[in-house]
Amino acid sequence: MKQPQTSRRSFLALAALTPFAVAATSACGTSGPGASSGNGGASMWFLSGEPNQTTMQKAVDTFNSANAGDKIAVTYFQNDAYKTKIKTAIGANQAPTIIYGWGGGGLKTYAEASQVEDLTSWFDQNPDLKKKFFPASFGAATINGKIYALPNQAVAPIVLYYNKEIFQKANVQPPKTWDDIMSLVKTFNGMGIAPFSLGGQSRWTSMMWLEYLLDRIGGSDVFKAIFDGKPNAWKDPAVIETGTKIQELVSADGFIKGFSSITADSQADQALLFSGKAAMMLHGSWTYGSMKKAGQNFVQDGKLGFVQFPTVAGGKGDPKNGVGNPAQYMSISAKASDKEKESAKKFFKDGIMTDAVIDAYINSGSVPIVNGIEEKLNTSSDKDFLNFVYDLAKNAPNFQQSWDQALSPTAAEALLNNIDQLFLKSITPQQFAENMNGTLGK
Repeated sequence: MKQPQTSRRSFLALAALTPFAVAATSACGTSGPGASSGNGGASMWFLSGEPNQTTMQKAVDTFNSANAGDKIAVTYFQNDAYKTKIKTAIGANQAPTIIYGWGGGGLKTYAEASQVEDLTSWFDQNPDLKKKFFPASFGAATINGKIYALPNQAVAPIVLYYNKEIFQKANVQPPKTWDDIMSLVKTFNGMGIAPFSLGGQSRWTSMMWLEYLLDRIGGSDVFKAIFDGKPNAWKDPAVIETGTKIQELVSADGFIKGFSSITADSQADQALLFSGKAAMMLHGSWTYGSMKKAGQNFVQDGKLGFVQFPTVAGGKGDPKNGVGNPAQYMSISAKASDKEKESAKKFFKDGIMTDAVIDAYINSGSVPIVNGIEEKLNTSSDKDFLNFVYDLAKNAPNFQQSWDQALSPTAAEALLNNIDQLFLKSITPQQFAENMNGTLGK
């Protein structure tokens, strides 16, 4: 995934990533592959880019000042550079002690190769820490019933946004059902306004539609079977119905004309919503911050609306289910020394989600993945949106991780290519299912 993926994983990032890897470390010096802090501690690699980099550095500095024998040495990398470097380092048994990641398919690869520590018993020994996090955040950290990563940072569900001003002009309400969506498509097209904005060239933006639709139609077990690699899992009738509904929406001119040439990293899709050229947009919660910054007071003037994804008649999915990024994750290298592992676990317990770190995430416009922060969220000028995201994530019976992160890199690339063809109607829903069925187990 290119630059947009970085945005998804850096919820409401307010500044661009640095163009090179930055060695911004604690007093114990820069860490290299597999290196410890040099002072009885542990090494960690993390992503550059604000506001998360500053938040993490402050957390590390605070921890190091109180734990002289367990210092953490952190090195920052740009997103794409990191993804390449961490794979190489892990393959060469030279990974840092603490491995930053996104759970799902990548973590599964590392766990099955015995490259990361099984943390299940450690969480059992620290029940208060486990209870601190949203229960749904552990899904992408769990492989074959065992926990291999600590959830951290912020939750980023996919949200259905709408332009309140346009809806008022049309005298309509935001959609609660799929039938409502198809009705609104006719209404807005009749007004000369695109029903939905979509940065289709980026492909993963189109994926969001399939994620929610499949869940609403077939329930969470359908994708779980895909993730588990069960035979013919992609040929489930719910997958065919999902593809069919998508192509019906495309055929009804549900999306902005030329959507396949619009990119998400340019934020042109967001601009179509706040400029009034599109009535709605399905996108990540991180776009709230960028629209607030670039939207010419669109957010500040209360013109941005947001709702949960609609239900589908006869669907098996729980309407409270969410999709998106349930968290980010940190694992511990199985190749680290016992002392490095001990330091890493101490940092996980005492340094990751302190009150100061939680406050920093909220102040940057994020919803940290911890329970009991309602009062903190209510002090924010963005409290309505933050509480919406918090409730969506906290109350979701199932929070499906983004498919291109949940699947293996090989399957994820095939998925994005086939989604692109599905939206362009160059393949049928049946061909989509057949093509993806060929990726099972890869």
